[in-house]
Amino acid sequence: MKTTGNTILITGGSAGIGFEIARQFVQQGNKVIITGRDAARLEKAKAELGNVTAIQFDVTSAADVDALTERIKAEFPELNILINNAGRALIHNLAESRSYDIAVDEMTTNYFSVLRLTDKLLPLLKEQNEAAVLNVSSVVAYVPTQHLPTYAASKAALHSYTTSLRLALTGTSVKVFELMPPLVNTELSKEIGGENGIAPSVVAEDVLDAIAGNRYEIRTGQTEDVYQLSLANPAEALKVMNTVA
Repeated sequence: MKTTGNTILITGGSAGIGFEIARQFVQQGNKVIITGRDAARLEKAKAELGNVTAIQFDVTSAADVDALTERIKAEFPELNILINNAGRALIHNLAESRSYDIAVDEMTTNYFSVLRLTDKLLPLLKEQNEAAVLNVSSVVAYVPTQHLPTYAASKAALHSYTTSLRLALTGTSVKVFELMPPLVNTELSKEIGGENGIAPSVVAEDVLDAIAGNRYEIRTGQTEDVYQLSLANPAEALKVMNTVA
């Protein structure tokens, strides 16, 4: 698939992985729309990225999704790539019996919101000659970690949905990609040792390479190692992912 001349919507594009993906797509000559909940951070990102459209937007709000959908249809009818990047991760311990509210929070952002926005924009994407949906899940979609148990569950659900969506859209103009990064050094990952993770720019580079090569499952960095280990020795993979340094 081409990586230039696209019109791309990136949720959660004001920071972290989304910001770096936006930067590299802008540099490749694409029209990029970024969204985020924090107005100040969104404007800062827009100033740094240059030629982008920034829209304040909450993926968990049905009203915001409807408004964004109508704006995209009116102002960007050529939209051909949707990147569902916005995410939510909360550290907690299932033994403390307070998982329900956290799970609802994470599932709403990481799973249900992706389905709702994709449902709304899919008819527009299907009108294009070449289009794509890219969902950002995680290495924990394969092997969970005990400190992010319900986050892992939400990403596992997203992984399953993405696989089904890819099958459902076979024969259409819409390709379906899934990005499964390992630990990445972002604001979101600070509490879980993100400073030891790979740079967001490395992830973004892999995204563009995968799209260009139609590599639908993007297992960046150590994710590939964890994936292969999970196939060969599931118990060992679980141990590796849950080893406390």
